[in-house]
Amino acid sequence: MAALANAASYPSLAGRIAFVSGGGSGIGAFIVTRLAQQGCKVAFCDVADAASQALVAKLAPAAVRYHRCDVRDIAALRAVLVAIEKEWGPIAVLVNNAARDDRHPLESVTPEYWDDALAVNLRHHFFAAQAVAPGMARAGGGSVINLGSVSWMRGIPLLEAYASAKAAIVGFTNTLARALGPHRIRVNAIAPGTVLTERQRQLWFQTEAQVEAARAAQCLPDLIAPEDIANLALFLASDDSRLITKQTISVNAGVL
Repeated sequence: MAALANAASYPSLAGRIAFVSGGGSGIGAFIVTRLAQQGCKVAFCDVADAASQALVAKLAPAAVRYHRCDVRDIAALRAVLVAIEKEWGPIAVLVNNAARDDRHPLESVTPEYWDDALAVNLRHHFFAAQAVAPGMARAGGGSVINLGSVSWMRGIPLLEAYASAKAAIVGFTNTLARALGPHRIRVNAIAPGTVLTERQRQLWFQTEAQVEAARAAQCLPDLIAPEDIANLALFLASDDSRLITKQTISVNAGVL
């Protein structure tokens, strides 16, 4: 986490309650870490027990809670959110991060695969927001941050289901921002470019040639790191962005 030493701090986040789906690894783990560093009480869900428990231990003594939950199980997700509110109070920051960018040949996609991909990458965004919105409204406001992607903008092949879900997040973000705005609840989306998490390097960017091809598609020469996404999430969670809503902001180094 040394790269975060000079990152901005947001005093308005101290003591706030945040929830991050898919927070055990990758971008989600950096968001959990940065929120905890700001003094938030942070709960997150994941299905990767070892990584999630290690993250909690690493961040101790910060107030961080791990709940094992598959976001495809909406009843379980709702139960987790209820448990957090009972322990700590209303959730002020919701980060809908959980996703899987699995590749698939066009001819192999079945209706069951399609439905599962949308459940992993889109459906839980709606139901998590639905669950926390009443508490945010009672508290006088909040911030919902949805994680999108540039995949649909670029038309990357083998990602038809994932890209469809991520494109839908833009529409969901815009309409939810309008619905919740009167309660001072802000709703924004982040669309990352090619973020070389451990998963990405293991599955899709195994060689330096693949990494360099991703770099060559950008305007800026620096590779995008998970903390670059986390830093924007913190800004959108904080009062510094109090009048920013209904926006999708892309952190993509100017990708072509």
